Amino acid sequence: MKKYCFGIDVGGTTVKCGLFTVDGEVLDKWEIETRTEDNGVNILPDVAATIKAKIDEKQLNAEEIAGVGIGVPGPVNDQGEVPVAVNLHWGFTPIEKELSKMTGLTVKAGNDANVAALGELWKGGGAGHHNMIMVTLGTGVGGGIIINDKVIAGSHGAGGEIGHAHVIDGMQEACNCGNHGCLEQVASATGIARLAREALAATDAPSVMREKENISAKTVFDAVKENDAIAIQVAEKFGSYLGKALATFSTVADPEIIVIGGGVSKAGPILLDYIIHPFKEYAFTPCKETTKFALATLGNDAGIFGAAKLVL
Repeated sequence: MKKYCFGIDVGGTTVKCGLFTVDGEVLDKWEIETRTEDNGVNILPDVAATIKAKIDEKQLNAEEIAGVGIGVPGPVNDQGEVPVAVNLHWGFTPIEKELSKMTGLTVKAGNDANVAALGELWKGGGAGHHNMIMVTLGTGVGGGIIINDKVIAGSHGAGGEIGHAHVIDGMQEACNCGNHGCLEQVASATGIARLAREALAATDAPSVMREKENISAKTVFDAVKENDAIAIQVAEKFGSYLGKALATFSTVADPEIIVIGGGVSKAGPILLDYIIHPFKEYAFTPCKETTKFALATLGNDAGIFGAAKLVL
């Protein structure tokens, strides 16, 4: 009987690690440094070493371990291979094959955003559902689409790259992906701050945001809570872009629930108010009233939970 599994979330700075029961109880959490020098050659050996050390520390029997799930910042194909992971300085890397050889355990790999979505579906904001769209609003906009409990990765591992949907024509500034007018440019933390600066520059009207040296998404939503007119205008514009985009995605994925995570989600329930109204205005009829919205609840642990679930 398998009792345990490991969830590993590889980031550009640290690798988050978790030891779980197969029922999803986290027994231990820890981090190690992500050593990206020398084209990231040390990353998988370091992961293997920390897993082996934890097995020895907890005196676990290898036969009791279902395996290791691992999320990485890059596309992962059906064979568990990464063509490239820029932040890790990796070129082509057969993760599942290499890490399995190093640990002697079954390994399943996935894109970090998709894996985080799986974590939220399993034990977070989407728990109890089987069909979900996850949006992470941070420095960029990431996401994951899960249908019938399966992550939709697509033929290039690009399924769920919600932030790079085209939502604005005529935008001169380029997105980090090289295209122009991506959702990420107006719905990420940096995008919301840009909308705020543009709104302030367009009027002399008073705003509490003018008192701030550095305007951030938090600045905007803190001001919204103070009924600041310009901040409300910015929130409505942000919500319109994201709500309309989610309405479009819903015609394809037909989710039971849409979960919003990432640093911007710390604004709380008020954030959802600005997204739900345009979503309901533009969504296909079956989705208008039945699709639920929720905030993510696992925070930075979503990746390790999802990675653990990946191997189960």
